[in-house]
Amino acid sequence: MFADQRECPCQLLQISPGDAVFVSPFKADIGERVVAYIDDIGRVEGVILDHIENGFIMSISASQRKRDKLADTLTWLANRHVLNLEEDRRHLRRTPKRSEATVILPDGTTQAVRVIDMSLSGCALATDLRPPLGSPIKLGRLGARVVRHFDDGIGLEFMRLMSDAAIEKTIEKEFF
Repeated sequence: MFADQRECPCQLLQISPGDAVFVSPFKADIGERVVAYIDDIGRVEGVILDHIENGFIMSISASQRKRDKLADTLTWLANRHVLNLEEDRRHLRRTPKRSEATVILPDGTTQAVRVIDMSLSGCALATDLRPPLGSPIKLGRLGARVVRHFDDGIGLEFMRLMSDAAIEKTIEKEFF
């Protein structure tokens, strides 16, 4: 997604913790902010560094901790088939169709959040909230509990497994 909110299909050619190369029929100006949602990796933000024949190169804007985590993920992805490693998550993560959502805290207060990624059993939210680990929380009408904190948000585990479509509907019905 480009700064003007244009979303376009693209294909990732190369990625490192510092930059990524995409093939895309669309381009933006050098220096323009771009957000990419990459399968098995999630949301990556940066700016366009240069154009290539059929796409562009973007820098990856991230804290050192996020770069280290990306490096670990890339290493795992590169080696999982060679070493026959199993997925260390219970369910495949994906980016939701709509990332805007609302959480309801145990005291009844609500706050807007952004869903970074989700699976059948949980999700990662971009938020400044830091409820204690184990706290019950609702994402829309979906019951969950806080299972981790990270630099830009929190991780939730849903109280019950649901299909991707059911999760999206449960989150959307109440707040969209």
